[in-house]
Amino acid sequence: MSAEEPLFRVVRGVPTAEELAALVGALIVRSRRAAAPAAASTSAWARSARPAGRDTWRASGLPR
Repeated sequence: MSAEEPLFRVVRGVPTAEELAALVGALIVRSRRAAAPAAASTSAWARSARPAGRDTWRASGLPR
């Protein structure tokens, strides 16, 4: 592909400036790499209900 060769061309019709801008925007978004989804963080409230440590779930059922 040379420097003068267009990346894309309109084969049929006469697009408006807005239509061309929408097309270019869609091509740019489509060509980007997909970002890794952010890991869902657990709230402090939910974390406080979980036992901390190994085998603490057994002790949680015992009387205090």
